[in-house]
Amino acid sequence: MTKDRTDRHLRRAIIAAALVLNVAVAHADEVIAAVAANFAGAIARIEPAFERASGHQLTVVLGSSGKLAAQIQQGAPFDVLLSADVERPDVLEKSGLGVAESRFTYAIGRLALWSPDPQVIGVDGQAYLRAGGFRHLVIANPAVAPYGVAAQQTLENLGLWPTLQDKLVRGEDIGQVYSMVASGAAEAGLVALSTVPVGSRPGSYWKVPQDLYAPLEQDAILVTRARDNPAARALLDYLKSPAARSVIAELGYDLP
Repeated sequence: MTKDRTDRHLRRAIIAAALVLNVAVAHADEVIAAVAANFAGAIARIEPAFERASGHQLTVVLGSSGKLAAQIQQGAPFDVLLSADVERPDVLEKSGLGVAESRFTYAIGRLALWSPDPQVIGVDGQAYLRAGGFRHLVIANPAVAPYGVAAQQTLENLGLWPTLQDKLVRGEDIGQVYSMVASGAAEAGLVALSTVPVGSRPGSYWKVPQDLYAPLEQDAILVTRARDNPAARALLDYLKSPAARSVIAELGYDLP
């Protein structure tokens, strides 16, 4: 190859690289996602993969679905809501704060009775609850957390809601429920199955049968203020990708 041809190839390579860089810079944007606390583990794995795949930057704010939705109604600068239910996104959509055609179910949650002590909960979680041999049982606050509603429905269907009132402790969201049980502040709690540790020290847990509580369908929606934010739309698209769905399934969620 002559020197001239080598120079031409080099110039073309430099121009191509510059174009790729410019495109990446032009499309790089930021999305601020309000994410239900039960999805913390999943979004922690999805975030770096999404950023690598899209070139966009993702900032995550965790909380209970009720509080996050209320913050959006009060003007919080969130672009996307990943709720733990369908009701909050529905409210945002009907009030004009959410983009209707963007809404979809990204995961279906499962409830679990969990203790970090491997000897506490046997194969029959109902027997553990009915025996009542614990000082405290933690659930999420049903007023703001869909997993708290599921916990209340479970205890009501077992006929234990009235009798366990003196032992129930309410966490602000399902993440706080997990922390309280993990720290030993309570012997057990009704947590999101996705938060139950895996590996050599999972403790003991019981998957609450699905017929004891309403399905925990978790909807995502684009907040109206972010309708023209390409990063926000890219995140919602990424949640539908095989890579993201694989992470969601691995963490114990059912897929829609």
